[in-house]
Amino acid sequence: MKIKTTKKSATTKVVAKKATKPAAEKPAATAKPVAKEVTFTVHADNGKNVYLAGEFNGWDPTAKKMTYKAKEGVYSASLKLKPGTYQYKFVVDGTWCADPENVNSVPNDQGTFNSIVVVK
Repeated sequence: MKIKTTKKSATTKVVAKKATKPAAEKPAATAKPVAKEVTFTVHADNGKNVYLAGEFNGWDPTAKKMTYKAKEGVYSASLKLKPGTYQYKFVVDGTWCADPENVNSVPNDQGTFNSIVVVK
């Protein structure tokens, strides 16, 4: 409530204004997580069939074919992933392999390990 005072001679007059309801507050805009491009690479001989499988594609062993980069001597694939932690593996000529260059891994229900990538 705002109070306004005005002087008239020696007395003070107080005029009260009717309080108004504050405008309904809008909820803070919830920022949607922004997907970031993540590139996966694995060293394998040229001519192999190499795929990327993980939580991000339902563990489909042929969902994401990796491309051979002759200059670097690696297979590579990029995905847009939202922030979070994802488990993944490479499938090289039908054989599932953890990422040999990634020390972050967790045991899986197959008695092997899945590699982990953290997207921030």
